[in-house]
Amino acid sequence: MDSDLFCSAMEFVAGSGSVLTSEQKAAMQTSFVILKKNYKFERVLFWGKILGIKEDYFIVQGRGEDELKDRKNLYSFNCMDWFLLPPATESMINEVSKTAKGHFTGDPSFVYEQVGSESTEAVSKVNEEKRLAVSVHQIDEEVSVVPRGAFIRTPQGLVHINCSFSGLSESEAKKLDNFLHFSEPKNLKKKSILELAGRNLARDFLDALSDDVPEGSWSLQLESGGQVCVIRSLLWPGLTFFHVPMTLQHGHVYIGPGIKNLSLPFQL
Repeated sequence: MDSDLFCSAMEFVAGSGSVLTSEQKAAMQTSFVILKKNYKFERVLFWGKILGIKEDYFIVQGRGEDELKDRKNLYSFNCMDWFLLPPATESMINEVSKTAKGHFTGDPSFVYEQVGSESTEAVSKVNEEKRLAVSVHQIDEEVSVVPRGAFIRTPQGLVHINCSFSGLSESEAKKLDNFLHFSEPKNLKKKSILELAGRNLARDFLDALSDDVPEGSWSLQLESGGQVCVIRSLLWPGLTFFHVPMTLQHGHVYIGPGIKNLSLPFQL
């Protein structure tokens, strides 16, 4: 969620257990200003918190000119001292998927080991900092959410905030197809020319949550007396999105163990 909405937005997602202490909020607001200046970010967002056994990882995300591609993630244990996460490469993702299991320890230098089969006897190793980078990347790719129309793609291919967006209507906010994945589209590329006919590709360039498989992996509810739309992911429990209809207020935060619910298809 955007740092400008940080304090008010945390109230909207508090029902999901997404809470920070007053000291953490104060330290975070100071960090937003410092990180934006030091790293020359266009915007800084509070991404969330991944829970560990010893310590929790607080995550912020800085964005550049392209909201979709120009991203850097940083982590902290005290909301004041920040460390840059490495970008998640394909090889890193493969290493983590083979080796790192269970809950995060809260120690970025902790090394996970996986012994290979008897024929190879190879030992795969990966540290927790790499696992953290991969988990943040995967959550962004699979369950980051924005309202339809909140972002546009320019003729140059850059993704920017849509200055003319004024929020979804109350009726629009009740429908899952008006909420989109904020990641490079996958389902959209599979649609036929007929299905794409009439679409404004400057605005409708992202995948809708309603197209997700398995169906039922999202929970949409109206809370605070019907004034706030709240969407929760069942695939990555801990991801909560909110939008106040007819306003610019929207955002998502992840607070959880950083573990994907691979059993979801069997639970639905």
